[in-house]
Amino acid sequence: MKRCISILCTLLASLFLVSCSTEKEFTADPYANYDTLWQILDRNYCYFDLKLPEGTTWRDLYHKHRRDLRPKMTTDSLFLIMTELLAELKDGHVNLSSTFNLSRYWKWRTEGPRTFDAELVERYLGEDYKIAGALAYKALDYPDEGKREIPLGYIRVASFNSGLSDGNVSAALNRLRDCDGLILDLRANGGGQVSSSELLARHFIDKRRHVGYMSHKTGPGHNDFSRQIPIYIDPLTRGTIWLKPVFVLVNQGVYSAANDFVLRLKGLPHVRIIGVKTGGGAGLPMSSELPNGWGIRFSASRTYDTAGKDVEFGIEPDIKVEGELKRTDEKDLFIDASARLLTVWIKAIKKHLKK
Repeated sequence: MKRCISILCTLLASLFLVSCSTEKEFTADPYANYDTLWQILDRNYCYFDLKLPEGTTWRDLYHKHRRDLRPKMTTDSLFLIMTELLAELKDGHVNLSSTFNLSRYWKWRTEGPRTFDAELVERYLGEDYKIAGALAYKALDYPDEGKREIPLGYIRVASFNSGLSDGNVSAALNRLRDCDGLILDLRANGGGQVSSSELLARHFIDKRRHVGYMSHKTGPGHNDFSRQIPIYIDPLTRGTIWLKPVFVLVNQGVYSAANDFVLRLKGLPHVRIIGVKTGGGAGLPMSSELPNGWGIRFSASRTYDTAGKDVEFGIEPDIKVEGELKRTDEKDLFIDASARLLTVWIKAIKKHLKK
């Protein structure tokens, strides 16, 4: 409930702050549109202290790119200049949209070593896996190795954009109930709906849990923020809850709502995050409109972990896996490492319980 209240506060605050831009009359003037774009972000964007190039102010960037404008320039040229301004922020949640293009910043998922290969994942899933909404799952077999000594479940969560219900999650977990542990593969999950992320996370907790904080813009100043509001997640009242060992497999492609999912599960006693640092994207995006009708989306609130650390640049795994996938690889070293280490952990737990 508090999460909903805080999001509502963010919506109300942002609507108040950007209302001046949406009430402007239509104009195609490149200078007016550029100035409006710059001002919307100047008043409402939440990560200037983290994103601006060192030794540079937002005003500096205004002048740097505005000098490229021309009175009768084409819409494509104007779009490009605006995109270059936005690219300075290196934020995957900052997008300019028009009828002919969408600007985007995707280096958070493309830079760094190659840590995900969809074809390798398909090889591990085989042909007999099941699909429950956005989840693809099966009891894990290894190519050419047969059943593992300790049965493990594998769930591929490719996106939080697709439909996902408690019924989907409960169905998958029930059908994996004979497994002693579970690998949740979130790699390359670029996010989607926060509600779907939270829905999935609730199936792995048995009591109310404090998972972090958020704060939203309260005024036009770059440092005008609300106090940090606690974020809680509540367990299910109906449905299947999984409290056996879980490895959440992540990489730099885990962003936005997927990063939020990792934040919610990190620190649980039966969960370990494994892989490489997530891509981040912890800002709650909001939208506004330019005088020419183009849309602008931007990060308008900040998310922190329980220690108060901003997670915009990602979340470190509990267990880091070194290495890189090659296009000629026949096995996924990240799934292999997860299965091997999860098996070791489960054996240690069983040994401890026998004492």
